[in-house]
Amino acid sequence: MEIAKVAVVGLGTMGAGIAEVFARAGIGVVAIEADVAALNRGIGLLDASLSRAVSRGRLTAAEQAEIRGRVRPAADFGELAAADLAIEVVPERMEVKRQIFAELDRACRPDAILATNTSSLSVTAIAAASEHPGRVIGMHFFNPAPVMRLVEVVSTVVSGDGVADTVSALARRLGKTPVQVSDRAGFIANALLLPYLNHAVHLLETSYATGPDIDLAATAGVGLPMGPLALLDLIGLDTALSIMEVLHGEFGLPRYAPAPLLRRLADAGRTGRKAGRGIYQYGGSPGGADPHGGNGPDAATPDSVTLIGAGDDLEEDLASAMAAAGITVTANAADPSDLVLVAADAWRPVLPASLAAGRPQDTVGLHLTGKLGAGRLAEIVQTGVSSAAAVAAGTALAGKLGFTTVRAPDRPGFLVAALLYPHLADAVRMVQDGYATAADIDTAMTLGCGYPKGPFELIDAAGAAAVLAGLAAMHEGYGYPEFAPPPLLAEHAAAGITFGAAPRPAR
Repeated sequence: MEIAKVAVVGLGTMGAGIAEVFARAGIGVVAIEADVAALNRGIGLLDASLSRAVSRGRLTAAEQAEIRGRVRPAADFGELAAADLAIEVVPERMEVKRQIFAELDRACRPDAILATNTSSLSVTAIAAASEHPGRVIGMHFFNPAPVMRLVEVVSTVVSGDGVADTVSALARRLGKTPVQVSDRAGFIANALLLPYLNHAVHLLETSYATGPDIDLAATAGVGLPMGPLALLDLIGLDTALSIMEVLHGEFGLPRYAPAPLLRRLADAGRTGRKAGRGIYQYGGSPGGADPHGGNGPDAATPDSVTLIGAGDDLEEDLASAMAAAGITVTANAADPSDLVLVAADAWRPVLPASLAAGRPQDTVGLHLTGKLGAGRLAEIVQTGVSSAAAVAAGTALAGKLGFTTVRAPDRPGFLVAALLYPHLADAVRMVQDGYATAADIDTAMTLGCGYPKGPFELIDAAGAAAVLAGLAAMHEGYGYPEFAPPPLLAEHAAAGITFGAAPRPAR
């Protein structure tokens, strides 16, 4: 079926963006909004977006006029008779969507495809309210629609033959990359992203780490474009809570239970940037203030350090770097020094080495998440007996050596892995369940969530065996079911194969 004309129902920010995407691809658009004031606001959003593109040199004035000429605003569902596809972009409330689909049933041709842009509701439940459920499909765009390249195409158990392929072909005409999935709560992107964000809230509320350190672990330690807590404030804590409730209702596992702090903040009206206050406070500094406190006052760099490690290259490199910075380095804990530093492994506790050195209060661990070099992240690991002065001195030392620092407790995975590895395990389980391929998941997370590398690219880079060992250590240390290594990960580790090289499962 060739899609020559579409209807977009609902002209909020997302709906206006989707209308623009269709019009830019040369497709005629009827933009429906029953409220005239809302219709005018939506068209205003579209006009403003196109004007910005002209001002930035991405469109000419003639192209702007041509695109705008393809969009016809309307306040009457009777205008939908000629549409080959109608997509609703109304609020995420089932009763509202079912009402819209009743109108689409009456107004659209019997062969027209009816699409929903829902990000969290059941497409099957929406289709069940239609007189023609076989032509109902999910077409989930990401915000901002003109920029984000991913479209999740969601089929139901009653979707007609060829509907998903037709919508996927349409997405490609729009310059988007479609990923076809079946109807399951959260689809790919939200089902992976939201539990990861929720886990970050859990780390914050249990005082595992401060908010800024959690966010810095994600950006500087993993390379993600935004930290999870800052991203939650951008999404809206109420929106995130709603999606988590949908996920928990579908899967019922502890991993999907909303963190109590997430619920408390949403209930208090601290819903994020839109409210001026969420996990962070907005309106002052651009990044907001951390309500849980930062790392405290700066300390002087220690003049002398006792370095303890496994005698590997890392220990040698650290010793050389400290010596080059004018710091006296000794390997003998009996020698006087300002700080005892353990070159830490993320899967071995620092405390035993601290106790063996005989100076546990003066000892911290330093774990590097990448190779030595300016700008790399260093985790300052504080044991249960590390003094505040030792932690501050270790932080100052790492800064002197050119590292960005976060502070982490002396627990398996420290901070970066404790945040990331359960997220990677979720992705493996999604493939293990046969819901999506590793390639589709990486596509969804890079194009839909802005990840520089998808979960399976990260696993392949670290090695399946290393991720498996890390999850096993965290599962043993914490006992949380979300840390249990998925069997599929164990299979890849045993076979020594990457997910990128693995054969695609039969669908």
